[in-house]
Amino acid sequence: MFTMLNRLQNYSEQAIQAARYIGQGFIVTLDHMNRLPITIQYPYEKLIPSERFRGRIHFEFDKCIACEVCVRVCPINLPVVDWELKKEVKKKQLKNYSIDFGVCIFCGNCVEYCPTNCLSMTEEYELSIYDRHDLNYDQIALGRLPISVIEDSTIQTISNLNYLFEGNTENTESHSKSKNITNFLN
Repeated sequence: MFTMLNRLQNYSEQAIQAARYIGQGFIVTLDHMNRLPITIQYPYEKLIPSERFRGRIHFEFDKCIACEVCVRVCPINLPVVDWELKKEVKKKQLKNYSIDFGVCIFCGNCVEYCPTNCLSMTEEYELSIYDRHDLNYDQIALGRLPISVIEDSTIQTISNLNYLFEGNTENTESHSKSKNITNFLN
């Protein structure tokens, strides 16, 4: 008789515990139902990348001294530097420079260690393409500067972002000032 009462008591305690867990889940769900969505409609709205965003690499051909530091510091030896030695001036002359962004891991080592600062990271992140061989950029394609999201005349910055962070008070006050969203003009 006592074992049956103990089993019944354990069963009721477990049922109450399960009901509490379900109630906590419902409270979280109801809390999120009162918030506006954070999703942005990507092609029409864009996030402005942060200052230190690692996007496509920009290359300045005239500054490069063909030292190949970028190749040595790259974890996958990705940049292809083609140069020839000019014997009369005893210097290397750069002939060709290319990076395959289909393989690049955007670590930024080449940019960081370049002694002449001929490499820099851009804000460009839209590198989608149908043929992966088109992601092999030569010095001409690398020299092209992308249009900044901020300076693009077809995009308008959305200024009212307070609704994104109303429910989250911990550690979001500093992030709410730095998160920018842009919107295409109609």
